Amino acid sequence: MPARTVTHSKPVALAVKTRRRHFAQALLRNQTALAGLLVVLGWVAVALTVSWWAPYGPLQQDVMNRLKPPSPRHLFGTDQLGRDVLSRVMYGAQISLPMVAIVAGGATIIGGSIGAIVGIVGGRIDDLVMRLADITLAFPSIVLAMAIVAATGPGLSNIVLAMLITGWPQYARLMRGQVLSIKQREHVEAARALGASDARVLARHLIPHCVSPVVVAASLDLGNVLLLAAGLSFIGLGVIPPQPEWGAMVAEGRTKFLQWWMSGFPGLAITSMVLGFNFIGDGLRDALDPRFRTSKLA
Repeated sequence: MPARTVTHSKPVALAVKTRRRHFAQALLRNQTALAGLLVVLGWVAVALTVSWWAPYGPLQQDVMNRLKPPSPRHLFGTDQLGRDVLSRVMYGAQISLPMVAIVAGGATIIGGSIGAIVGIVGGRIDDLVMRLADITLAFPSIVLAMAIVAATGPGLSNIVLAMLITGWPQYARLMRGQVLSIKQREHVEAARALGASDARVLARHLIPHCVSPVVVAASLDLGNVLLLAAGLSFIGLGVIPPQPEWGAMVAEGRTKFLQWWMSGFPGLAITSMVLGFNFIGDGLRDALDPRFRTSKLA
């Protein structure tokens, strides 16, 4: 028995190692994915180290130098209260990045878990959860998030809650569809014939085959999460001022047409981050989807 286990484990380990190597090679060959990764890692580095080298504090005011254009002293200019726009943009990464990570990760885990469970259980529970998901998806995410934040009040925690509520159904439906398509395959039927429980079948034979599309969808959705959070802050339902959130900064400068830097530089920060997330998502899709990778090579 030990010899047989070793004999079977070697091909499995070799196959896993080969898949990982192919994934890494496909991802490294994608230049746009690498560019997006560099952009996102750059913003992560800014968020982690901004307190050490930012030229000014994010709330530091200097009314004598208010609405100053970009200059060597203030590279991104100043706002209506004399606050340095560059410092506020950099500190804004400390708000936007954790929020995007929490919302995208939470929605993926919650929605994916619910979809996997109802996919293998089926019956009335499946119907009930899917109808709830349909009702949630019937509303545009921005409208539903606005309603939730308006009811609970503005603030970072309420934004996260609203986006989690609007985000989980798409991952639940995606995971459920994957589970339904894979649970009829031979290896799953063989595991059931050997007496495996639903939990073991789900953990060992279904989720490993279903996780790739969910990961790709989550990576492509990171930019949408950032845009949704910035949109809520733009209309006054997001992060409470004077916190340096990018959407709120764009809102502060929307009426200052001559002082374009007030909204221009936060807008560029949002644009660069969204493009970085989208490039990474495209690269992950190319690397994880064998059908797409085959069509690229053909």
